[in-house]
Amino acid sequence: MNGVSGTGSVVGEEWGARAARSRALAVLRVRGRALGLAVLPAAVAVVLHAGGLTGHFTGAAWDAARWVVTVLAVVVLLAAAAVALVVARARPAATPTVALAETAAPDLYRLVRDLADRLGVPPPAAIALTPDCDSWLEDRTHRAHRLHRTTGGDGAPVLVIGSPFLWWMRVGELRAVLAPVVAGTGPAAHPDIAAARRFIRGLDAAVAVPGDSGLDPLRRLGARGVGQVARVLLRACREHAAEMERGVAAAGSERAQAVDYGVRIVAQEQVGLAYAGWDRLLTRVALPAWRMGRWPSQLDAGVVSALTELSRRDRLAEGFSSRLGERPACDLLEEPGAVDEATSLLAARLFHGGPAEPSPDWAPVEWSQYPEEVVDRKWRTDAARLHQVLDGLGMASTSGDRAADAAGPTLTEVMAHLTTTPTTSRAVGPKATAERDADAAADAAREVEAREDGPDDPDDHRPDSDDADDHASDAEHAEHAEHAEHAEHAEHNDADHVDEHDHEHIDEDDDEPANPAAEALAGALSALLAREEAAREARVAAETARTAEKSRKSARRADKDRKAAPHAAVSGPDGPLPLFPLQPPRTGRDLLADHVTAMVCCAAVDTAEATPGLDWLDGPALLVGGERAKDLGPRVLALVEDGDPEPLRAWLALTGVRPEKPVRLV
Repeated sequence: MNGVSGTGSVVGEEWGARAARSRALAVLRVRGRALGLAVLPAAVAVVLHAGGLTGHFTGAAWDAARWVVTVLAVVVLLAAAAVALVVARARPAATPTVALAETAAPDLYRLVRDLADRLGVPPPAAIALTPDCDSWLEDRTHRAHRLHRTTGGDGAPVLVIGSPFLWWMRVGELRAVLAPVVAGTGPAAHPDIAAARRFIRGLDAAVAVPGDSGLDPLRRLGARGVGQVARVLLRACREHAAEMERGVAAAGSERAQAVDYGVRIVAQEQVGLAYAGWDRLLTRVALPAWRMGRWPSQLDAGVVSALTELSRRDRLAEGFSSRLGERPACDLLEEPGAVDEATSLLAARLFHGGPAEPSPDWAPVEWSQYPEEVVDRKWRTDAARLHQVLDGLGMASTSGDRAADAAGPTLTEVMAHLTTTPTTSRAVGPKATAERDADAAADAAREVEAREDGPDDPDDHRPDSDDADDHASDAEHAEHAEHAEHAEHAEHNDADHVDEHDHEHIDEDDDEPANPAAEALAGALSALLAREEAAREARVAAETARTAEKSRKSARRADKDRKAAPHAAVSGPDGPLPLFPLQPPRTGRDLLADHVTAMVCCAAVDTAEATPGLDWLDGPALLVGGERAKDLGPRVLALVEDGDPEPLRAWLALTGVRPEKPVRLV
């Protein structure tokens, strides 16, 4: 066990650093081979010209070869120069972050520097926050990124910290989690590793150059050629680059074992818990607000409430809320509220594609205003959209009376439209026909028996000469009854066969709608929402284009004047947003269920003792008597999917909701 100390494995650390340097040299060798291939025709041309001058390569054939190789060398050198120029000048992608100046978080900068001193590595150049549950080092030494650097640190990367960590973790836990990340600045300072990373980032940026909107057709064609060359070089470097980063991570992890190793084990549990709470908060709480044109301005503070609620509900999370008595890491910030608001706006941009700046149609909302500004408004907007679609389909007036329509929309109209008969025509059509025929045959047989056993009619007394006809008639009736019984038995068998075949066909064809009215309404709702979403995306795209053009002009002026551009609070790509959509598109049935639920909630708020509320883990909630109504969803699904209104009617009667009363819409 040579080389093992009491604080960590020097062998492991050296192995990781050596592996990283070895792979970095392999990446640089790929660059050297590409450069050698580019200058090879020029070298051959020089040899041919030298041979001609010395009299060794003379003759018409050598002259022709000399000129052909010379022209080829010039073309290759020009192409190589173009590729090198694009790779050097292309702007590498940068993660959208909120820059954190040292004046805004002096204690946090001090903690990171002390941590770097204990690890024996250079400190990061700056600190930035991202609305995600992760932390990493990001190289921003490119001149396009250097304009926005807030502190010094020649060649040092920027430390990016997930903002939920600052609010949920305690100071000691944050230091333990950041130790392996900060330790990565040591290998990053090595010249070979830094050069290899710059080369990889330049190639990656060159691949994206053809997508720039500011290129004319000729330059775009050339950029595509450069992009193809960059892709070939990236494929050659892919394995070496991945192993280099693994080596850097291994070296940093081994070095960080000397700092707060025991605390880090506990802190890793908090990382997973924070990720679960953050994901739930974004998808269940923030997303409905973003769709309403409101963005919660305290998302990071909200994750603390969500995780506290999770620890109260989940027995596996017992004891997590007891940590709240310790000092939170957000105390390291001078103005936690302002930082939380900036990261909340960035989260809305990344995960929903909202505008970069607040506006009347894109306003912040406090958690205390969430039930009124978001929940109630969302329900009434969805209910209004539902009745708009019903009116467009011409069904509202047929499902309710004229007086109710004049007073306002009601829940009764929606329920009446979605209610269907207990069975569908497809499931019972063939069987019902067979059963009706069998019943008719049985009725005929019973009628014959009644005529034979019933009292004699005085008019039926005939002379003896008619007895033969009577006997013939009786025989005919008996024969008819026998045939009817056979027909009934055969038709019952056929009906059973048809019923079995029909059920098999229904099982095979699951796409047949059980509630055609609901399917039609869901399709119309999906189309209307698609149009609204397209209009919203067009507005956001126009706003993003104006912001990007403003940023480009500011950067060009700063580059021309050789001075720093006005600092932007949010840095990142200028491309289309959202970069990370939270949820896939919803189905028409899900949309219809949401809109019917919204209509029920509006009726409950307007006609019963119900109020809109906020559940930290599930988002908008209906509060009845101060408690959340948890059994509404299955009853709405029974109405939407099966056309059965009875479960919902029972819930309405139990809650005291009057569905025949008009509701207030947006």
